[in-house]
Amino acid sequence: VRYNKGGMLDGGMQYKKSAGCSIWQEGDTRGMDAWLPGLEADAEDTVCVFATTLSAELVLLGVDTLVLCGVSTSGCVRATAVDAVCHGFRPMVVGSASGDRSPAIQNATLRDLDANYADVVSEEEAISKLLAGWS
Repeated sequence: VRYNKGGMLDGGMQYKKSAGCSIWQEGDTRGMDAWLPGLEADAEDTVCVFATTLSAELVLLGVDTLVLCGVSTSGCVRATAVDAVCHGFRPMVVGSASGDRSPAIQNATLRDLDANYADVVSEEEAISKLLAGWS
């Protein structure tokens, strides 16, 4: 996610509920740019994957499974998992590669995702399933 307008004017409700997302404002070095120079993420909302052409591109490539992780399990990760299911993909959420504001929120969201929308797996399990073709 990247916000382009000064003062987080394009942050909407996401920014009002979680001011910490200001690290995704363009030019803020606290975001992923510090770790992954050149990373470009053009969406401005919690569901960055399906607000773009990525869904169609994945279908054309024959992709059926998405591995998800992120810094807001109850926000972006959950929203992307729900949208993935709605678009016919099988989401895998790597629980240890995701986080949230508190352990209680993290654990509740992972339980909900595992029960309804995605398979919550470890990093090792995700790699193993992908290598095996995950049937």
